[in-house]
Amino acid sequence: MRLDVRAFSLTCGIVGGLGLFFLTWWIMAFDGASGDPTIIGRIYRGYTISPEGSIVGLIWAFFDGMVGGAVFGWLYNIIAERVAVRA
Repeated sequence: MRLDVRAFSLTCGIVGGLGLFFLTWWIMAFDGASGDPTIIGRIYRGYTISPEGSIVGLIWAFFDGMVGGAVFGWLYNIIAERVAVRA
Protein backbone atom coordinates (compact mmCIF):
# COMPACT_ATOMS: atom_id res chain seq x y z
CA MET A 1 0.00 0.00 0.00
CA ARG A 2 1.41 3.37 -1.02
CA LEU A 3 0.74 6.72 0.57
CA ASP A 4 -0.29 9.69 -1.53
CA VAL A 5 2.62 11.94 -0.51
CA ARG A 6 0.90 15.21 -1.44
CA ALA A 7 -2.29 14.39 0.47
CA PHE A 8 -0.37 13.12 3.50
CA SER A 9 1.88 16.19 3.44
CA LEU A 10 -1.09 18.57 3.29
CA THR A 11 -2.85 16.70 6.09
CA CYS A 12 0.22 16.88 8.33
CA GLY A 13 0.53 20.60 7.61
CA ILE A 14 -3.10 21.32 8.45
CA VAL A 15 -3.06 19.24 11.63
CA GLY A 16 0.23 20.74 12.79
CA GLY A 17 -0.75 24.33 12.03
CA LEU A 18 -4.21 24.16 13.55
CA GLY A 19 -2.87 22.17 16.50
CA LEU A 20 -0.37 24.86 17.43
CA PHE A 21 -2.95 27.60 16.78
CA PHE A 22 -5.53 26.07 19.13
CA LEU A 23 -2.89 25.14 21.71
CA THR A 24 -1.78 28.78 21.82
CA TRP A 25 -5.35 29.97 22.35
CA TRP A 26 -5.89 27.28 25.01
CA ILE A 27 -2.85 28.53 26.92
CA MET A 28 -4.01 32.15 26.56
CA ALA A 29 -7.46 31.21 27.89
CA PHE A 30 -6.01 29.90 31.15
CA ASP A 31 -2.72 31.81 31.65
CA GLY A 32 -3.18 34.92 29.52
CA ALA A 33 -1.05 36.25 26.70
CA SER A 34 2.64 36.80 27.30
CA GLY A 35 5.51 37.93 25.15
CA ASP A 36 7.94 35.65 26.96
CA PRO A 37 10.08 33.47 24.71
CA THR A 38 9.08 29.81 24.55
CA ILE A 39 10.92 26.72 23.36
CA ILE A 40 8.77 26.68 20.22
CA GLY A 41 9.45 30.41 19.78
CA ARG A 42 13.16 29.64 19.50
CA ILE A 43 12.45 27.34 16.56
CA TYR A 44 9.57 29.26 14.94
CA ARG A 45 10.78 32.85 14.63
CA GLY A 46 8.17 35.35 15.80
CA TYR A 47 6.03 32.87 17.71
CA THR A 48 4.81 33.98 21.14
CA ILE A 49 1.82 33.20 23.32
CA SER A 50 -0.32 35.99 21.87
CA PRO A 51 -3.01 36.39 19.22
CA GLU A 52 -0.42 37.55 16.66
CA GLY A 53 1.93 34.75 17.69
CA SER A 54 -0.79 32.15 17.14
CA ILE A 55 -1.04 33.22 13.48
CA VAL A 56 2.75 33.15 13.08
CA GLY A 57 2.85 29.72 14.72
CA LEU A 58 0.06 28.44 12.48
CA ILE A 59 2.01 29.44 9.37
CA TRP A 60 5.33 28.02 10.61
CA ALA A 61 3.77 24.75 11.83
CA PHE A 62 1.80 24.35 8.59
CA PHE A 63 4.92 24.48 6.43
CA ASP A 64 6.95 22.46 8.91
CA GLY A 65 4.23 19.80 8.99
CA MET A 66 4.06 19.75 5.20
CA VAL A 67 7.79 19.18 4.86
CA GLY A 68 7.82 16.56 7.61
CA GLY A 69 4.80 14.79 6.13
CA ALA A 70 6.33 14.77 2.65
CA VAL A 71 9.60 13.30 3.92
CA PHE A 72 7.75 10.69 6.00
CA GLY A 73 5.43 9.72 3.12
CA TRP A 74 8.33 9.47 0.68
CA LEU A 75 10.37 7.28 3.03
CA TYR A 76 7.32 5.16 3.83
CA ASN A 77 6.72 4.48 0.13
CA ILE A 78 10.37 3.51 -0.41
CA ILE A 79 10.42 1.14 2.57
CA ALA A 80 6.99 -0.35 1.76
CA GLU A 81 8.11 -1.03 -1.81
CA ARG A 82 11.28 -2.81 -0.68
CA VAL A 83 9.40 -4.92 1.87
CA ALA A 84 6.75 -5.86 -0.73
CA VAL A 85 9.43 -6.97 -3.20
CA ARG A 86 11.00 -9.30 -0.60
CA ALA A 87 7.69 -10.86 0.42
